Amino acid sequence: MQSLSPPSPIKSLIRSRPRVTRVIPNKLVLQCIYRSDSVSFPNGVGANRADWQSTCAILASKVLAQQQPTDKSSSGGGGDANGGADHVAAVNGHKTSVDLNLVPIEKTTPNSNNNSSIKPHKPQKPLTITDLCPAPMHGAQLRVAYQGVPGAYSEAAAGKAYPNCEAIPCDQFEVAFQAVELWIADRAVLPVENSLGGSIHRNYDLLLRHRLHIVGEVQLPVHHCLLALPGVRKEYVNRVISHPQALAQCELTLTKLGLQAAREAVDDTAGAAEYIAANNLRDTAAIASARAAELYGMQVLADGIQDDSSNVTRFVMLAREPIIPRTDRPFKTSIVFAHDKGTSVLFKVLSAFAFRNISLTKIESRPHRNRPIRLVDDANVGTAKHFEYMFYVDFEASMAEVRAQNALAEVQEFTSFLRVLGSYPMDMTPWCPSRAEDDDDDKNAF
Repeated sequence: MQSLSPPSPIKSLIRSRPRVTRVIPNKLVLQCIYRSDSVSFPNGVGANRADWQSTCAILASKVLAQQQPTDKSSSGGGGDANGGADHVAAVNGHKTSVDLNLVPIEKTTPNSNNNSSIKPHKPQKPLTITDLCPAPMHGAQLRVAYQGVPGAYSEAAAGKAYPNCEAIPCDQFEVAFQAVELWIADRAVLPVENSLGGSIHRNYDLLLRHRLHIVGEVQLPVHHCLLALPGVRKEYVNRVISHPQALAQCELTLTKLGLQAAREAVDDTAGAAEYIAANNLRDTAAIASARAAELYGMQVLADGIQDDSSNVTRFVMLAREPIIPRTDRPFKTSIVFAHDKGTSVLFKVLSAFAFRNISLTKIESRPHRNRPIRLVDDANVGTAKHFEYMFYVDFEASMAEVRAQNALAEVQEFTSFLRVLGSYPMDMTPWCPSRAEDDDDDKNAF
């Protein structure tokens, strides 16, 4: 009689279960796989994690597959249905093969003889992740994430930084960061400071939390307009809604216009115009851009209502990889540092730049979230509480310059934490005054 052995407990533990993935139509599903199993992907091989990353780089990009005609000399025009090695795709403006036959193979016939006149085929360079997802070429359409809705000033900054880009609106700043990290967007353009309102602290905290790099900056003059639905007069407006910064920047002008309307803060300027148009609010006006008026079918009651014409917002351009610093044009470098012994080291850090004649353009302090308070116990005096800070510094120098490298080497000796957020070209566009400032100049001329 043949004995029956009980089932092995090891096999029961490793018993595979079917994996069911629900895909929502018209939704982008991102699933991260950290196993070493072989996973099959279209037009690729999932033998390891590197192959999976390479395939994800292609799938995340807008790949336009172009089927090229097969060689007339091979198979007499019959050809392979899939195109074989002739299947070429365009990734961010570059043409690159995405099939298994990445390296083209010279087609030969069995009857062909190897003559000395035929030159040997030179082996090509192996493909890397840079070849599969290269830096976008000049003129290629980029996907740029920004915070707000269409018509926001951030959208205008994205268009100025990357002309002809595909702007992707995000409801929050952190969503814009995540869009770049998840390859949904190629870049992000986010505000960091305003000449009147000061720093946007939220984005400084997110720069430290995420691992994106600053690759550029753009300065956008802010030109506010008072918008309302068509046919509405200023006398009928009893409420003005906009971003808190926009309301504060137009307070004096609104008073001069005789508006005794209540002020109400919303998330963003263009969102205020969209809200009025969607709800047909004829007793409410919005402070937004002229482009928002065009998008949402509103009229401009007053143009250039900002109290100060020198109203400029500085935006930074973020990417997954840093750029190579250069010395042939003005560069700016952004760093963040901290020290275990508090702010007493700040003077030594600033001296490292002063001794090398490096100009600082900004210094910002933010609370140290991991350790916001430092306690100092003294038996004679008692316990003292000190607030801990992180320091953000921008200075005018490129990381390719020796003086900048030596300055950071000295700073590193005095700090317990130092991180370079990016070294990028400065925005050197000439200053363009607002239309309100031009009108004042014309009045003074007569």
